[in-house]
Amino acid sequence: QVQLVESGGGLVQAGGSLRLSCAASGRIFRINAMGWYRQAPGKQRELVAGITSGGSTNYVDSVKGRFTISRDNAKNTVYLQMNSLKPEDTAVYYCNANIISGGVNGMDFWGKGTLVTVSS
Repeated sequence: QVQLVESGGGLVQAGGSLRLSCAASGRIFRINAMGWYRQAPGKQRELVAGITSGGSTNYVDSVKGRFTISRDNAKNTVYLQMNSLKPEDTAVYYCNANIISGGVNGMDFWGKGTLVTVSS
């Protein structure tokens, strides 16, 4: 089985920075796209940033210029560097990865989430 484990969340003041990490482990043949989603209280889960296996990235408009997604393919790990944090960034952040594990097609796997709280 495949597991995604996030780390790096916590409480930070507005304007501060945090770095999230997500490591994939288990039966992994290939990792395709990876991404970070977030869900704030009372809101739907949204894609924050994504990165392809080739390194192409995309971001939701609200984080452009402040967040940077990257990945280390040798470590099966994706990162999210979050700078200039705002109270509206407060949410549970989830890691997602499309992974080819035992079959031909990739499957989506999710981490359990890590809470980011930004105080004003």
